Amino acid sequence: MTTVASRFQGVIPPVCTPRTAEGAIDVPSLENLTRHLLEGGVTGLFVNGSSGEVTHMTNAERDTVLTTIAGVNAGQVPLLVGAVEQTTNRVVEEAQRMVSLGADGIVATSQYYAISNAEETGRHIRTVAASVDVPLFVYDVPVRTHFKMPTDLLLDLGREGVIAGVKDSSGDDVSFRQLLIGAKDIPNFDIFTGHEVVVDGALLGGAQGVVPGLGNVDPKGYRRLYDAAVAGDWAGAAAEQDRLADVFNIVYTPKAGRVSGNAAGLGAFKTALVLMGIIKTNVMSAPMLALDEDETAAIKVVLERTGLI
Repeated sequence: MTTVASRFQGVIPPVCTPRTAEGAIDVPSLENLTRHLLEGGVTGLFVNGSSGEVTHMTNAERDTVLTTIAGVNAGQVPLLVGAVEQTTNRVVEEAQRMVSLGADGIVATSQYYAISNAEETGRHIRTVAASVDVPLFVYDVPVRTHFKMPTDLLLDLGREGVIAGVKDSSGDDVSFRQLLIGAKDIPNFDIFTGHEVVVDGALLGGAQGVVPGLGNVDPKGYRRLYDAAVAGDWAGAAAEQDRLADVFNIVYTPKAGRVSGNAAGLGAFKTALVLMGIIKTNVMSAPMLALDEDETAAIKVVLERTGLI
């Protein structure tokens, strides 16, 4: 894997957002989750991302989440913070507010809901970057934005110094590899995979790290995987990845059709964290449903099998 002189490398989980039984942000549980991640050896935290249910949160809730995590973190690791809004002016406003509350870097998607193209997307990203004085990362997540970031555009933005890197959750292995190859000559340009079960391959291909939702549940496992890759122990990295792939089976436990795909994956992470004693409830942001007792029991089997409880 490639290592460069940058603050943003390694294991940077997108922090889940615990809620109380009444649906409010559960600040004590969020504080405990942050401690769990830091003690697990993470090298950064991604706040207000997809796994944090960012699009379901009010501005006040987003602010509470960031200030709570920043308070526990106290500068131990850098905080990448999502500025996730539909259009440029809204993203600029969100990014500036997140920086004022302690963001060390901003993560932004392409526009969504708005119908856009590559040229407008380039203008969008350049405008957001110019509005803040911290590094900007592009979050390529077409399953949510319905727009795949063109590889050439990402590389141009990197070479121009507009963006500091990319979090790739595109599911497009070909474009991801092309991005890694094309970025080899760009200094301090950090590329992260957002996929939980192919991290060893991404690191072997030259990625600087991983932003795994499953890292909420098993940060130590992802840190072991990353450390093995840095040491060139690819067999060890693959073995740890295989174990994590088994842990990832928790997302397949919800009954088909009972909850949305979003609620299934994020709900599985929260349910695991409840079973591990880290947060109090697996309540989801409205209108998503929480996982039930049968689904919780199935997740417990996976956690026991993989040594997490």
